[in-house]
Amino acid sequence: MYLTPLQMVLSVVSGILVGFSLGLIGGGGSILAVPLLLYLVGLNSVPGAAHIALGTTALAVGLNAYINSYMHVRRHNVAPRIGGIFAGVGLIGSLIGAYLGHITPGSSLLLYFSAVMMILGAYVAISKRASGAGTHEEGPRLADARRRCPGLSARTALAVAGAGFSVGLLSGYFGIGGGFLIVPALIFSSGICMTLAVGTSLLSVGTFGLASGLEYMFYGDVILLISLLYLVGGVIGGYAGTSLAVRTPRDRLRAIYGIIIVIVGIYMALKVMGYA
Repeated sequence: MYLTPLQMVLSVVSGILVGFSLGLIGGGGSILAVPLLLYLVGLNSVPGAAHIALGTTALAVGLNAYINSYMHVRRHNVAPRIGGIFAGVGLIGSLIGAYLGHITPGSSLLLYFSAVMMILGAYVAISKRASGAGTHEEGPRLADARRRCPGLSARTALAVAGAGFSVGLLSGYFGIGGGFLIVPALIFSSGICMTLAVGTSLLSVGTFGLASGLEYMFYGDVILLISLLYLVGGVIGGYAGTSLAVRTPRDRLRAIYGIIIVIVGIYMALKVMGYA
């Protein structure tokens, strides 16, 4: 597909907005990547736009998560066994989810996606537990957190595997990173502490996003150039968002951001149904 210079610029701008939101509140930025690609970059009129938007943004989110995970791995801010089980089993779910998304009619897929946006937006706005991948706010307590984290029993491993498959399925189907889903899923299924859950989640976000993106690419539903432009913008926006986050109350930011996600979800739903 041919991209105009303006669309290339808007792709970078969209990536900046996504990365900025990730840096600002620590997660959830990928949920905005799809509507930005459709309505700001202007791919909503392209045949197969829904699947192209999901596949392209999934690949960008996956690559971005792997890049951001580097710092967490260096600081040993991951639980490798729990993360390996969650991401490994979740990979199967994400591949199945991406296939189901591929065979779902585009208009239905966007309608379901908008519903997910409204649900997640409400969750982000009201939940103090909502925390996304990539934050470092609990870093100073890492050593103590590690001592309090439980071991990995067979029962825990099964719970982690089940949670990983479920989240991977949703992540693959909707082409989102799932940071807001993965962190609480890790905590509730394994009892892992928040500090390690945040770092560990990035491995799953990267795995699910990359797997889904590559599967959509196999079907011809990925614009690689846009994924790379999103990635470049995301790095710039992430730095700016993180810089601002340290000076602004996080709970207030989270509430405002959640409301924005709900509003965009409503707009998408109305657009798909022909009311906007």
